[in-house]
Amino acid sequence: MKKLEHIFVALNGWALILMLTAMTVIVGANISLRYLTGHSLPWADEAARYLMIWMTFSGAGLVLRTGGHVAITNLQDALPQMGQKILRGLLVLGLLIFFGFMVWVGMQYAQRMQYQVTPALRLPFLYIYAAMPVGFGLMILHLLLIAHPFITAGAYKHLEDEEAGEASLPGGANG
Repeated sequence: MKKLEHIFVALNGWALILMLTAMTVIVGANISLRYLTGHSLPWADEAARYLMIWMTFSGAGLVLRTGGHVAITNLQDALPQMGQKILRGLLVLGLLIFFGFMVWVGMQYAQRMQYQVTPALRLPFLYIYAAMPVGFGLMILHLLLIAHPFITAGAYKHLEDEEAGEASLPGGANG
């Protein structure tokens, strides 16, 4: 199970790296063309915007698993140990319900937009708005993977833990 989790996290991370790389290349090429030739790519800004949307929704789950989202812990810190566990369990349950609702809303919205196309790329908006249900679906998976340690100990997966897990796999990251 840990190996599947590691593969899932690595694939999520690589998808973000590829989207960021594509966005950087597109924007860089557009700037270079604008200054060298006086002409720019008419679709570059739109492509960069849509890649940014996909990166935001796709990366939110990775941030969630390391505790990178904003949190106010005053109430949790004021409670006894058992109260903290109950509160964290309720938080996880509430987040799962909210994320599931957002997947449903995102799917409905994406389906409604499937016949409209983007101005420059002429892509159906379905592909752009699909970032919402996909991103919240990824957040559900990430939350389920960290729920037990978060509820019981209030601990998140830290990047050092991920790297230590990678080093302990047979053959390193490729194993």
